[in-house]
Amino acid sequence: MTDCFTFAQAIAHVPGLTHTRLEAFIAADLVLPACAADVPSLCAADLARLQLLCELADHFDLDADALGVVIGLIDQLHDARQRLFAIAQAMEAEPQDLRARIGTRLIGLLAG
Repeated sequence: MTDCFTFAQAIAHVPGLTHTRLEAFIAADLVLPACAADVPSLCAADLARLQLLCELADHFDLDADALGVVIGLIDQLHDARQRLFAIAQAMEAEPQDLRARIGTRLIGLLAG
């Protein structure tokens, strides 16, 4: 089961997070809280994302627009990594000769 956190718990847990900053991140759609029983809540992944957003904002002085670009790129990279992992799992289930042919082809494509 996924742990849920209230906004107050998130603010207490994430260094640099304030109520104002949390509301700004939500307004900019940088984090999307879930609602259970009409109470907004955040999961552990949201807290990690909030921590990253605070660190980026503080260390690089990024505004909401710049944070949106950076976090969007991070999301794309995460999605590409998940897709690559799925391809690797599918390949692993194939016969060795097919894996070898595809591996050789990939090496050729990546080399040049």
